[in-house]
Order: sequence, then C-alpha cells, then structure tokens
Amino acid sequence: MRIRAMIATVVLGVLLIGGSAVPTLAKDGDVIRRGACSGASDWKLKLSEENGRIEVEYEVDRNRLGDAWRARIRHDDALVFAGTRTTKGPSGSFEVRILQRDRAGDDVFRGRAANLRTGEVCGGRAVWTA
Repeated sequence: MRIRAMIATVVLGVLLIGGSAVPTLAKDGDVIRRGACSGASDWKLKLSEENGRIEVEYEVDRNRLGDAWRARIRHDDALVFAGTRTTKGPSGSFEVRILQRDRAGDDVFRGRAANLRTGEVCGGRAVWTA
C-alpha cells in the first residue's frame, strides 16, 4: 500500500510539473511525444518525414492482449483517421500509421484512443514544424 501511495505521488508530481506529454529526442528530425493514459496504458505519437510527407504513428501500449480501442487522429483539427484497433502480442499494444501532406506552417497532430472494455482514455499532441 505504501509503495502505491509513493508511485501515485510521483506520477502526480510529474503531471503537475511537466504535463502529460514527455518530449523525447529523436534522430533525423523525428518528433516524438509520450505520455500516460487515464489508466495503466501509455501512448506515443511520432512524426517523421517520408518522401516529402509526414508519417504519423500513434501507438498505445496496454500490456494486455485482445483489448479493442477506438482510435482517432486529427491533423490541424481535421479528422484524418478513425477506426478500431485491437492490442496484439507480444507487447499488448496497437499502432496506427498514416501519411499526411505537409501543409504550410506548423502541422498539429492529435491522437486519441478509448478502450472499449474499460473506458480508459489516451490522448496526445505533437507539432511538425516546417
């Protein structure tokens, strides 16, 4: 019980100080953001250049096989992906990968996923700077 309280305190402190999205340095100009979901899962939103377009990868890691998630990705507020994904082995995660046109100025991407069994919600945001 004491360990759970300590973990909860650390998580709350990180969220209050640094927000839920933790930037990660990437190579070759990639933009990667990571964060915690409302339950036990974690999310990652990665943006990469691919032949003049933006490759968007949104991943949720639940560490549980067979959970269905409703996932959405928005590009500058326009819905560009909506569908259901199921966590698979070996890691108990799912990933959505799409390619998007690089628009003038900054491109803002938002990923959101909701676990259909538990109601857990994940969300993340990353910006591709021109």
